[in-house]
Amino acid sequence: MADTIKMRPREYIKIRGANEHNLKGIDLDIPRNEFVVLTGLSGSGKSSLAFDTIYAEGQRRYMESLSSYARQFLGQMEKPDVERIEGLSPAISIDQKSTNRNPRSTVGTVTEIYDYFRLLYARIGIPHCPNCGKEIKKQTVDQIVDQVMALPEGTKIQLLAPVVRGRKGRHEKVFERARRSVRVRVDGSLYDLSEEAEELKLDKNIKHNIEIVVDRLVVKEGIERRLTDSAENVFALAEGLMTLDVIGGEPIQFSQSFACPDCGISISEIEPRSFSFNNPFGACPGCFGLGYKMEFDADLLIPDKSVSLEDGAIAVLAVQRRQGELYQRHIAGPCQKV
Repeated sequence: MADTIKMRPREYIKIRGANEHNLKGIDLDIPRNEFVVLTGLSGSGKSSLAFDTIYAEGQRRYMESLSSYARQFLGQMEKPDVERIEGLSPAISIDQKSTNRNPRSTVGTVTEIYDYFRLLYARIGIPHCPNCGKEIKKQTVDQIVDQVMALPEGTKIQLLAPVVRGRKGRHEKVFERARRSVRVRVDGSLYDLSEEAEELKLDKNIKHNIEIVVDRLVVKEGIERRLTDSAENVFALAEGLMTLDVIGGEPIQFSQSFACPDCGISISEIEPRSFSFNNPFGACPGCFGLGYKMEFDADLLIPDKSVSLEDGAIAVLAVQRRQGELYQRHIAGPCQKV
């Protein structure tokens, strides 16, 4: 006996009595979950139906789904001139802008739908470990201490509190709060606030990274208590974040929010800018969001390593031309024109 295939009933957006602009009592059923195109002569009412009727009602319903606190910043939207619309969900609209020459532009950024995706991923996204694929969960201070103590004995470390991450401003209040810890790292450079406080005048128009040096330790037995206290101080200053600066090695990021229970890999809390490829916090560290890397091949630059620089060992036209000019200038003398 043949299997019976149950078809889901077709759903429609039912529009009754649309009278926006040049629409005169239009009744229309548009199938849902399908790609629908409106065509017609200029002035036939395509935009009035699509944007001023369907989208306007969907956007109004979207606004009503928000909290009263959020609505006070967005204003009120008037109901379109239509008797009723059934089967329409709260909606947002994307508007295509003119393209530019930014190499990081995509269809998502040009239509601005990417902003909604970044917010969606940051709010409901579940991070997973890149090694084992397991869900990354919160990490306790005891687990962090165990991971630090697993480093080779004698390793020198610094416990840093990342209090400012990629924000513009002078951050004078941050430096005042950091005076108790004495040392602070600003944009990768270490400063002693007891001696160089007056020299720390940051440009307010440039994004800065500021990390307070809470403690400096050498990994060995007996430092667990001090390490625990220092880690708790770091998390209190940086709202649950900590950077372990391993002297002579790669820094390790710790978070009380997200960490793999098996691999020990920690990530910072996900936020919208984490998914922005044209932001330093979300861009690929290898290509900086461009999708490709530029590298130099020594064998292509210097194909014949037995040739001297004067004889044109570097096989780059611009370099060869510049070397020729300098050589002629040297022969002619400093006071003669070449």
